[in-house]
Amino acid sequence: MVCFVGNTSFNQLQFISPHPTKSRFLVDVFLLSLVAVSIFLATDTFIRRDTRTQKNISKLNDELYEVHQIMTRNVQEVLGVGEKLDQVSQMSSRLTSDTRIYADKARDLNRQALIKKWAPVAIVVGFVILLLWAKNKIW
Repeated sequence: MVCFVGNTSFNQLQFISPHPTKSRFLVDVFLLSLVAVSIFLATDTFIRRDTRTQKNISKLNDELYEVHQIMTRNVQEVLGVGEKLDQVSQMSSRLTSDTRIYADKARDLNRQALIKKWAPVAIVVGFVILLLWAKNKIW
């Protein structure tokens, strides 16, 4: 029978035993078993912690990949919107230049229509004035 009395430190264990050599052996076995259990618990905790850490890292990588995909999609959409804005800007510039050309052509057409409308009248009036002037000069 071994009975432990004493402090909490393993090195300061005091024991009461009828056989001192067996007692020392039992203390050594006990200490070795405590060390083995503490190593197992530490390793088990480390393995569990490592597994949890791996799971957390895996989750974090998955979330990071999802965020990366979302950001890539957002950037592509922004670039697409930018391209569309460039196209709209080009269309607006073309529309502005086409409007200027249209205004110039409309002015030219109005001038030509005015000439076509009033040219015969101007010619007749000019011819009449020329005849009257010639009549005054001749007679």
